[in-house]
Amino acid sequence: MNSKNELYSNLKPFLNCKDFTVSGESYKVMKNQEFEMLVTTPIPENLEKYYKSEAYISHTDAKKTLLDKVYQKVRNYTLQKKLQLINSFNSEQNTLLDIGAGTGDFLATCLQNNWKVFGVEPNLEARNIAKEKNVFLQEKIDFFTENKFDVITLWHVLEHVENLEEYIYKLKSLLKENGTLVIAVPNFKSYDATYYKEFWAAFDVPRHLWHFSQNSIHKLFSKVSMTVVNTLPMKFDAYYVSLLSEKYKKGKMNVFNSFWIGFLSNLKARQSSEYSSLIYVLKNK
Repeated sequence: MNSKNELYSNLKPFLNCKDFTVSGESYKVMKNQEFEMLVTTPIPENLEKYYKSEAYISHTDAKKTLLDKVYQKVRNYTLQKKLQLINSFNSEQNTLLDIGAGTGDFLATCLQNNWKVFGVEPNLEARNIAKEKNVFLQEKIDFFTENKFDVITLWHVLEHVENLEEYIYKLKSLLKENGTLVIAVPNFKSYDATYYKEFWAAFDVPRHLWHFSQNSIHKLFSKVSMTVVNTLPMKFDAYYVSLLSEKYKKGKMNVFNSFWIGFLSNLKARQSSEYSSLIYVLKNK
């Protein structure tokens, strides 16, 4: 597969976005009309350094700021919802691979609920924190080339992957024939994305290389004979992303306005199905 040629062809300007987390640099977000997805350009050569920030919260268990505390509170609730989801799949042996496992909270929750857990996390500090929870993570997905799993999860990870189509093929190869793939990604067609435009926190350039619509997920995975069997909302994301977007747009958090935009986004999505973030449940065709 030559993902870069195909996904980087016939791109049209969509937005210019700024890296508000680490560098302050500007990036172009371009649109690939065929896949109905957006592409961040250019990709920095040393992408790893753009994750080195205390503000990059998925790599820490920090509870210093209001945003940290909100994130951690919501995470505790969503962990149970994620567990309920994977428990509903009736897996054969309950083997789970979580990619981009961060500090290991999801896998720790699953481990306590009779799952055989495995995980991938590139960040060393996050892996060390996970180890304290008896969750032992590998640095790269290639460690598992000889394995097959009942369930593979990627919670806000696919948007970070450089060689996208090649990576999707790897995911399929690691899944049992009757296994289930779960992918959660931001949705640039949501109301909060449209409202905040270049300040929308879920663009998160340059760490987010791809920005998906529902059509793009269907098209990308159909190329490896996988189909979306269910699509679920992540309603809390609208509020959290709006809170951060307010900070980027106005220099400070406006809790009232961010709550209102998050509420409107979820309300409008009841008709359009375009929630701020979506979970896709996929199976082999």
